[in-house]
Amino acid sequence: MTFEYAPAPESRDIAALKPSYRMFLDGEFVEGTGEPLKTLNPATEEVLTEVSTASIADVDKAVKAAHRAYDRVWSRMPGSERAKYLFRIARMIQERSRELAVLETLDNGKPIKESRDVDVPLAAAHFFHHAGWADKLAYAGYGPDPRPLGVAAQVIPWNFPLLMAAWKIAPALACGNTVVLKPAETTPLTALVLAEICQQADLPPGVVNILPGAGEIGAELVAHPEVHKVAFTGSTEVGKQIQETVAGTAKKLTLELGGKAANIVFDDAALDQAVEGIVNGIFFNQGHVCCAGSRLLVQESIAEELLERLQARIGTLRVGDPMDKNTDVGAINSAAQLARIRELTEIGDAEGAVRWTSSCPLPDKGYFFAPTVFSEVQQAMRIAQEEIFGPVLSVLTFRTPEEAIKKANNTPYGLSAGVWSEKGSRILWATQQLRAGVVWANTFNRFDPVSPFGGYQESGFGREGGRAGLEAYLNV
Repeated sequence: MTFEYAPAPESRDIAALKPSYRMFLDGEFVEGTGEPLKTLNPATEEVLTEVSTASIADVDKAVKAAHRAYDRVWSRMPGSERAKYLFRIARMIQERSRELAVLETLDNGKPIKESRDVDVPLAAAHFFHHAGWADKLAYAGYGPDPRPLGVAAQVIPWNFPLLMAAWKIAPALACGNTVVLKPAETTPLTALVLAEICQQADLPPGVVNILPGAGEIGAELVAHPEVHKVAFTGSTEVGKQIQETVAGTAKKLTLELGGKAANIVFDDAALDQAVEGIVNGIFFNQGHVCCAGSRLLVQESIAEELLERLQARIGTLRVGDPMDKNTDVGAINSAAQLARIRELTEIGDAEGAVRWTSSCPLPDKGYFFAPTVFSEVQQAMRIAQEEIFGPVLSVLTFRTPEEAIKKANNTPYGLSAGVWSEKGSRILWATQQLRAGVVWANTFNRFDPVSPFGGYQESGFGREGGRAGLEAYLNV
């Protein structure tokens, strides 16, 4: 039986959208001297608001403000006092959680239930977790008196705007560093509301600075001589450029880049559970996830049955208005990203893969792409090698566990992987063989601030979260 869901829209008024937003520099909201940008709602293509952006001169001002705050206040403050600010910010995120969730969905296009149930709670959790570390750094395993680095330049992507800001800012502040953060050009709004929260929490001026702008502002920030630490999440291509910029300097660097994760389903897996994990792995956040399970490796003997169940489940996904609480798959973040997804799926057709696309109706306006599965995919195909960053799944088969591992590792990336099996010994064996920074067993896309996250090869290096993630922000 199929149930029809009546619309259940969340009110956009809760976002408290302003006519314009300004950058946050040295504790104040000020007009940037860059070219203002208009941020769009990807679900409707309407202009949400105008955002003041930074210029190269503003980058210098922000770094100098962060340097003053580091020298005079933040690095001298006891960890127990820094922790109070982080706890305060975490509680304020919780207090304004509904507003932040609605604003994130309007600006980004992800379903409101994901913003509400995943992004905002995890953002608060990262501040709570790192607040707990602020006065315990001497017990983190990095020596009896680990010291902060100084000014951290942080550049984040558009797929998890608020969560990535929290992911970067919280450990930096807990360890005694100050921050200049550049949010993604298409999704600056929740980072600027987080700046409001920092201001309301009485965070000392200059400790956190938020500079909206395009890629050249991020490049200028990374190259600034008074920056001591660079943290970047985004594409592998830009990550390589950043690595070239900081090479030969004393700057500490962490990169969390692209991925092409393998989700391996063995013949003894619980199929219905695996189907749910596969759907969550690739269609969560429209597939705009670096660690998305975009390659499904399924044992040949169960491939036909699994594919039938998977297509039936995907057919129930509701694609549409991200503000509707029933929506499962929201809008693609931008016209440029939608064009990229279409280009690579057309290449998949041309290469001979068999495309199946959900018959779900798509809205007339906005940037939407129906959930799509390619079967009969060969390893050499571009859809099996390149990151599509959209709701597109490539299915490959294998006969033996050894073949599964070889195919899973046949990628320049190494961010994440998934293993589905009823045998604990097989799971442990597979996790030891897989070249991936994070491996999930009988689940996918589970995150916790206690657990370190990161990859290697072309997925970057360094870890974020947990005790291991503190090292990136300490002089050890």
